[in-house]
Amino acid sequence: MTQTAPDPRSTQTAPDPEALKNLAEDIVRDALKAGADAAEAGVAESRSLEASIRNGALEDLERSESRDAGLRVFVGKRQAGVAFSDLSTQGRKLAIERAVAMAKAAPEDPYCGLVEREALAGKLPDIPLYEAGEWDPAILENLGFAMEDAALKIDEVETITQAGAGFGAGAGALVTSNGFAAGRRGSTFSLGIAPLAKRGSVMERDFYGHSARRFGELKSPEEIGRIAGERAAARLGSTKIKGGKMPVVFDSRVATTFVSSLLGAISGPAVARGNSFLKSKMGERVFAEGIDIVEDPLKAWGHGSRAFDGEGVAVRARALVEDGVLTTWLLNASSARQLGLPLTGHASQGLGSPPGVRTSNVHLAAGERSRDDLIADAGTGLLVTEMFGPSLNENTGDWSVGVAGFAIVDGKIAAPVSEMTVAGNLVEIFARLEPGSDLEFDHATNSPSILVDALSVGGL
Repeated sequence: MTQTAPDPRSTQTAPDPEALKNLAEDIVRDALKAGADAAEAGVAESRSLEASIRNGALEDLERSESRDAGLRVFVGKRQAGVAFSDLSTQGRKLAIERAVAMAKAAPEDPYCGLVEREALAGKLPDIPLYEAGEWDPAILENLGFAMEDAALKIDEVETITQAGAGFGAGAGALVTSNGFAAGRRGSTFSLGIAPLAKRGSVMERDFYGHSARRFGELKSPEEIGRIAGERAAARLGSTKIKGGKMPVVFDSRVATTFVSSLLGAISGPAVARGNSFLKSKMGERVFAEGIDIVEDPLKAWGHGSRAFDGEGVAVRARALVEDGVLTTWLLNASSARQLGLPLTGHASQGLGSPPGVRTSNVHLAAGERSRDDLIADAGTGLLVTEMFGPSLNENTGDWSVGVAGFAIVDGKIAAPVSEMTVAGNLVEIFARLEPGSDLEFDHATNSPSILVDALSVGGL
């Protein structure tokens, strides 16, 4: 099926970031009048249209809209926040009064407060993240039908448990009482399908989906349906293999867990609390030579792109890990003050809550060898394609997870396996992992497949 692009002549009205910024400015102004010494307000609005397909028919068509706001106020070194969705004059008044009263009663926090004025972003880059288009339910239906047809053509795929397509648009704004005001807008287009395969009385389910900020960058529904069907059918006949110490290849769809674990361990709040297995590793080699983990928040059409962080600080592209060496913590204002370090532009915006930490468009750089090469090098081992119930000791890095995937025998993919566990220590795993060459930029955090030469595998 050829994808039909949304008609730009008939567009869905998207949230207006300028209107949201004006609303946030009104909230901040009224908070100062109500007794706050300083304040920040965020407003977010989203609109979406989603179609669910089942057995060649439209099962459900859902259109949703939401608009929410958050306010954080400061009275001296005390802070409090509220989130609210009643944005009427009276609703805003009640929320502001509640926030100011809570702040006056809150305990003092020596590290709270807005970012210093001189640290706020000035001129912001214009990052393309929004594509207008017609939100035609018929387009979504046809995409869903094409995914179903492709999946059902795979041998042993019995039915489709879920298939859907969606259009979405969102916008947000952040305003602070010390001079920052900006908004942003983005679009999303998504496809996903979950086929059920059957062999005798045995059934297995799998899923594949894809999303993009531009409609034309979506993978075709035929490709998505085919891959999902092949995944489900390949799982039939899963068993267990004998456990022990062995090489493990993590498929690219699960290998991001190691990047995410790194990001959690270098989060400024975790380091400031002393609750990180990497708390003493700044400037040290954590990965092997040649390993880079890169962040690019300014990437055009990136899933996690942004021009400023959740406190109004400018962001920039950087290597979080360069040639195996850890180069930075991920800091918001509070953790930067606690650690006595400069801001890094990694605050996340919370509607009414103190900022957390987040990254934007992070990837583990690709290696030179293909996924097949990694599997061949494993010899006899395990290919992991799914993970369940991960457990991590944040202080030591000890890690374990339930997995499913495939046995590797003589360097080739063999029988499917399930109900297995993999365990190790992330400090050791980071030092030994080898990335493959199959990197794709499908998410805000991306990784190629990874080989770890020896991990504890639990099975029979």
